[in-house]
Amino acid sequence: MRLLSVLVLFCSLLSAQTALTPSEISAGWILLFDGQTLFGWTPVGDAKWHAAGGVLVPEGESGWLRANTPFADFVLSCEFRTAADGNSGVFIRSAKEGAPHETGYEVQIWQQHPKFTTGSLVNHIAAKKAELKADAWNTMVIRAEGERFVVQVNGQKVLDGRDAKSRIGHIGLQYNKDKKIEFRNIKLRPLGLAPIFNGKDLSGWRVVQPPQPPKEPAEWTVKDGAIHVEKGGGQLETEGMYDDFVMQMDIRTNPKDAEHHPNSGVFFRGDANGYWTGYESQIRNEYKGGDRTQPVDFGTGAIYNRVAARKVVANDGEYFTKTIVARGRQMGVWVNGYAVTSWEDDRPEGMNARQAARLTAGTISLQAHDPTTNLDFRNIRLVRLPR
Repeated sequence: MRLLSVLVLFCSLLSAQTALTPSEISAGWILLFDGQTLFGWTPVGDAKWHAAGGVLVPEGESGWLRANTPFADFVLSCEFRTAADGNSGVFIRSAKEGAPHETGYEVQIWQQHPKFTTGSLVNHIAAKKAELKADAWNTMVIRAEGERFVVQVNGQKVLDGRDAKSRIGHIGLQYNKDKKIEFRNIKLRPLGLAPIFNGKDLSGWRVVQPPQPPKEPAEWTVKDGAIHVEKGGGQLETEGMYDDFVMQMDIRTNPKDAEHHPNSGVFFRGDANGYWTGYESQIRNEYKGGDRTQPVDFGTGAIYNRVAARKVVANDGEYFTKTIVARGRQMGVWVNGYAVTSWEDDRPEGMNARQAARLTAGTISLQAHDPTTNLDFRNIRLVRLPR
């Protein structure tokens, strides 16, 4: 019996996606659930949630689990397992406070509802009857794009409709007391991202020099479709101004030897023509004692000087994909689709992000840190989020 239990757990681990494939990373997917922890999520209500064998499992009283980072337009994919009389749901575009099915939408998981069966937007758009497997894993894919919603259950399109109530908000998972539900393989692909770098020249960007010019100023060029920078300090910033957004880019640090870990960053909500202002999403792929959970100098994906990355995912000399989501005070960062930072700036509002919570629009900039700088940035794309 013990051997059977071990085999069942092993098979479950094989089926639970705790890392994205290279093609998924390239396509812009990020993991909302790492398969091991509740990082990036906040329980609401009295339900107790825990991660076991790559699966999210709730128990106890009713409640919901809210993803900290809000999204607007996206494709969300997850798997769920419930009994024949199961009653749950996936919340999308819901507010932080209040009933999530009222502030946003509940995508139903309940076959017995008289009108809004599995795949429906409860109280808004009824779905076709889905073919659901009881006590087995089912797949749900939700596409939310503007006012249009498309839901697939086990590959069957059960809903395609429009509603204008909510444009942005949190994703959540519902638990109703005594109604067993499990979730796994929860991943999301933001929609609507468009290039802010054309891959050919530095149109739309400008160089900002340090207050004290260095002996070797940063050299910004475009090579092989990437922004290449050497030497420094220095800064390259956008001409455009952005407040709330999703941004993805590919970054490569180019070390001169095994002991060199190029230091850089992506600044956002900075002052136009200001030097190294705004929030900084750190770039430094160095960690202590062979332990990737011990980053040096906050680590790649950190909000520098505010919160360290929980793990150094990227390697020097290899392109990695960074996803930054900033919406109001909430910021999330993923490296190769793995969530490394989830942070809410609770400081009083102000214009200097070093001292206060800056919520107003600013520039996005790339940092040349020092004379040993050597990096490449490519596929820089962004979508603004509604406020």
